[in-house]
Amino acid sequence: MEIRWNEIESKWRKRWNDSKNFETDPSEKEKKFITVAYPYPNSPQHIGHGRTYTLADVHARFYRMNGFNVLFPMAFHYTGTPILGMAKRVEANDREIIENLKNLYGVPEESIKTFVEPVKIADYFHKEIKTGMIEIGYSIDWRREFTTIDPVYSKFIEWQIKTLREKKLIIQGSHPVGWCPKDQNPVSQHDTLGDVEPDFTEYILIKFKYEDYIIPTATLRPETIFGVVNLWVNPEIIYKKITVDNEKWIVSKECAYKLEFLDKKITHDGEIKGAELIGKLVTVPHRNESILMLPASFVESGTGTGMVMSVPAHAPFDYQALEDLKKAKIEPELASKVAKIIPISIIQTEGFGENPAKEAVEKFGVVNQSDPKLEEATKEVYGKEFYGGKLKQNTEQFAGIKVAYAKDTIKEWLIKNKHADILLELTNTPVRCRCGAECVVKVLNNQWFLNYGNKDWKELATKCFDEMNILPQEIRSEFNYVIGWLRERACARQHGLGTKLPWDKDWIVESLSDSVIYMAYYTISKFVNDGTLKAEKLSPEFFDYIFLGKGDANKVSSITELTVDVINQIKKEFDYFYPVDSRHSGRDLVPNHLTFFVLNHVAIFPENNWPKEIVVNGSVLMNGSKMSKSMGNIIPLRKAIQDYGADPIRLAIIISAELLQDADFNMESVSGIQNKLESLYNECSRLKAEKIENLEAEDKWILSKTQSMISQVTTSIEKMRLREALHDILFSFESDLSWYTKRVNAKNRTNISGILHQINSVRVAMLSPFAPHIAEEMWEKLGHSDLASTSQWPKYSEENINASAIQSEELLKLLIDDIGNILKVTKITPKKITIYTADLFKSKVYHSILEKVMSGQTNMGIVMKELIANSETADVKKTPDFVQKTIKDILSEPTEIRQMKLESKEFDEKKFLTNELTDIGKKEFGVDIDVFSESDDGIYDPKAKARHARPFKPAILIE
Repeated sequence: MEIRWNEIESKWRKRWNDSKNFETDPSEKEKKFITVAYPYPNSPQHIGHGRTYTLADVHARFYRMNGFNVLFPMAFHYTGTPILGMAKRVEANDREIIENLKNLYGVPEESIKTFVEPVKIADYFHKEIKTGMIEIGYSIDWRREFTTIDPVYSKFIEWQIKTLREKKLIIQGSHPVGWCPKDQNPVSQHDTLGDVEPDFTEYILIKFKYEDYIIPTATLRPETIFGVVNLWVNPEIIYKKITVDNEKWIVSKECAYKLEFLDKKITHDGEIKGAELIGKLVTVPHRNESILMLPASFVESGTGTGMVMSVPAHAPFDYQALEDLKKAKIEPELASKVAKIIPISIIQTEGFGENPAKEAVEKFGVVNQSDPKLEEATKEVYGKEFYGGKLKQNTEQFAGIKVAYAKDTIKEWLIKNKHADILLELTNTPVRCRCGAECVVKVLNNQWFLNYGNKDWKELATKCFDEMNILPQEIRSEFNYVIGWLRERACARQHGLGTKLPWDKDWIVESLSDSVIYMAYYTISKFVNDGTLKAEKLSPEFFDYIFLGKGDANKVSSITELTVDVINQIKKEFDYFYPVDSRHSGRDLVPNHLTFFVLNHVAIFPENNWPKEIVVNGSVLMNGSKMSKSMGNIIPLRKAIQDYGADPIRLAIIISAELLQDADFNMESVSGIQNKLESLYNECSRLKAEKIENLEAEDKWILSKTQSMISQVTTSIEKMRLREALHDILFSFESDLSWYTKRVNAKNRTNISGILHQINSVRVAMLSPFAPHIAEEMWEKLGHSDLASTSQWPKYSEENINASAIQSEELLKLLIDDIGNILKVTKITPKKITIYTADLFKSKVYHSILEKVMSGQTNMGIVMKELIANSETADVKKTPDFVQKTIKDILSEPTEIRQMKLESKEFDEKKFLTNELTDIGKKEFGVDIDVFSESDDGIYDPKAKARHARPFKPAILIE
């Protein structure tokens, strides 16, 4: 029966809405508060966005079925500049954005015309995203919905920012930030095209003197000043003559532009061709010695200053460039000067001699300065020198310092002696603002910053991270790394939507800074939405009392004109739901939002309200490629739901990868999942709940396997290994059901509806968090009167695991497989099959060995010695190969099977196979099968096969 996805989904969305089961209030139950990063409404959500939100919804639904009172709310992040840039582009009739809105996002033309107002953009996509979230079945309490420009939310942000300032964690000063020169605003990840976080690199500018000018060269390794022998200049570049704070400099055009943003006074005085500088002398600042400026094509005008120091003893590029120049046809006088240049060795590193650069160039077989192998040579030298090198005696007072620790010390010395300056560049260039402009690094004066460099603050955050659960565990080191490098971050800007700084109305709270503790606002937002809380009546005292327990309810009542009962009801809501039990977000938010989330919580809230868990997931690829407009592979989520159904999309997103992996989504997997769900749906439609009586061996086995599935799936979901859990429910268990079907068909049994109904009720219940709509439909078809989404999660019961049934059925399966493989290899058409089981003595020996293996003893000699020492097993010395093979048999089995065999010692293989092998053997191979024990009197054993039998490894004769 083909499933009409949209009809089923509409039916159950209405039932959920009518039942209000996802609307959550404080109760006597234990709670779970699960949140996921709220969306920025400047476009519809696509398949990639669906991953994070679907994972969080599965988590929420799972805990709800486990009896927790689950709060899973949603809001919309309006603040920031992206929609401002978007509105400006629409107003300018930018063809690219107009086409994307119409063709990619399906926005009607009459709506696009209103997009010159930023709020109209946000409102439109807010509605679009919310509709998509409802259509895909997220179990959200929509009573708590808000936007970040709501008046009460602004009051909340004012309180947050004031609290941080009172703790001296917001400071004013001059600090570098990523900057959009067009919008005149600091930029963070969400303000840039491609969501790139603007990080920057600090270069030390070493000042060489040329006539009346300074020629600054940019380096990350200031210690190499002691080994410089020449400067490299690109003769093709036209350099700028500028005045920088009363010093005359020569730099590239790009460098001159960057310097304008670094709090320096810049005037432009003229130009000079690079070719004019070739052969001229500059003075090395610290040793008052002249060196040449020489030509090099590898020097780029966009990096640093467009001038490069040459340290040929330690930089393979410099060494090779000098070698190339010595072979080139250049003016004779200059050639003679170049020939006299001798590399200066300044670093002693184990494994390298006087000239590490020369050694590396020769090792990698570098041909010339354009050879890509120079990169490998450079990595090797720099890596070994950084971690293992020490400065030599010719580095003066720095001799003996490890290279890893030399940078800051030498930088301070150079700057103190006015031999150096600082240049800041964006690391991951080019970074573009959403308005299209290329971003730069700017030093802002009198700007407001969150002092994330504060040592005490970092220690508190580290304590929180150390004590909280982070999934998956391997992402923990990334948080530690971020805390390590984090420094001051601008918390305000002068343009965009958002909350004004309470003490400086020229500034607006920056969009990441107003989205770090908003989870607390969810606990009061329903009181805003029902009209109880009004912005004009709220004051810091209200928030202090609700969130921090400071102050007095009566005083808050007099300020807000709310009754004490209402105030305490609101406080009860916060006290019940806080802290956040699980915070879900993408990996790209580890360096910013997720870390700031912890930092701001530990700064504002007491320790009992610090977050408990962070869950981080990878991104989504489409057919192996990153989703992007330019690739044309962005599929809006609502379009995918409309075309394929919500549940197949949910499952395809989940099953394509484990948590931190990038999920490779493709439509073929969606079709396969549709077919799988239709098959399960049709099965559920046929089953009736019937009384289960007189369980046979295969019934006990499949019911035990169902218990194992419950245990595995539950553990997987708790660890957020959702792909693994879903695979167990839909696919792995199918092989067990297939064997069970084969067994009952061989016996011509028809009385299994009750068993299958029980099993599929378990599967459907566990499928419910993943595919909620179709699970509800299946649950109804199975005859259940309640909702699957509110039913109890299946409970694992060790008592319902029948160890004997599992070990015996596994024996039967393996035996059937072994016979089948023999027939396949030999191509025999069997006329007679005989099975030989091990005798009682071997069984005793087997269990003795099993006990030793399970206790950790697998040494053949020791096991053999202990067996011989026991009178019951002493005769084993006659068959040492049996012991060796048995140890190997046991070690090849899963631990749980070994444990079950250990627990159920009494197992008569011959009796079981005689009863159970006959029917299925005849069905599978078309002949009767005889079963003997190797110790039977009158045994039929013409080929002497019986002596090879081992416990759980019967010998087989096929004639």
